Order: sequence, then structure tokens, then C-alpha cells
Amino acid sequence: MNIWVDADACPVVIKEILCKAAERTKVLTTLVANQPLNIPRSVHIRNLQVASGFDVADNEIVNRLCAGDLVITSDIPLAAEVIEKGGLALSPRGELYTTENIKARLNMRDFMDTLRGSGINTGGPPALSNRDRKAFADHLDKVLARVT
Repeated sequence: MNIWVDADACPVVIKEILCKAAERTKVLTTLVANQPLNIPRSVHIRNLQVASGFDVADNEIVNRLCAGDLVITSDIPLAAEVIEKGGLALSPRGELYTTENIKARLNMRDFMDTLRGSGINTGGPPALSNRDRKAFADHLDKVLARVT
């Protein structure tokens, strides 16, 4: 198993949790972004810089993903593609996307996008809380415990 991180929008604290987990478990973790990232020097952590553009990082992750790999993303369409390819998708808030919940998440995302497109201000997600961080770390540990 490898871990792929949709790193452009991933909170710094989540990247830190992932880097510590990569070192602890020796699972290769790749942060994919369209900008250089400051990551620790490690044989278990790498940065893959891609060109700027819509969905370039997402497409790179999907192209390199193998069944059983874990992808960290808050991008619902990317999570759906990951699940379709047999991977696991975990949000930075600790929500594990599954075949059972991804369609509802896609429908809600599309609905909110429609509202925003019609000029309704839907606001953004709340700030990442300590509860979110703990939920993420707990789910990450559960996934890694199954494979290490």
C-alpha cells in the first residue's frame, strides 16, 4: 500500500500527521501538488510536483493509484474515482469514503455547486477542529494497522 495526498488543499496539520505516520510505519507517502512543498527528508515521504491546472494533481493520483492504496482528499469526485479503482479514500476531517456513502456525497456536492452557481452563498467548510484531527489520525491508524 502507498498513501497519496491531494496536497494542494490539505491542511498543514494533516500533512504533519501523515509524515509522522509514514516514518512510523514505513509506508511510502507521496504528496501531490502543483507547487513545491516543504516536507521532511525521508525515504518514506516524497513530493510529486505537477503542472498547474484544473484536476492535474487529481488525474496524476488516479493514474498512479493501485488497488488498496490510500488517498487523502477532500475532493469528492477524486474520492469517487479512487473507490472505483479499488483504493481507499479518507478526508482530512477523518471521514472514510466508501461505496456506500460516496454517491450521497457526490449528490450533495453537485447540489451545493448548483446553489453557488445560482448566486447563493453557501459558505465554506468550518475550520479544522481538534475533533477532526483526532478523527483523521484514528482512521489513518486503523487503515495502516491493517497493512503494516
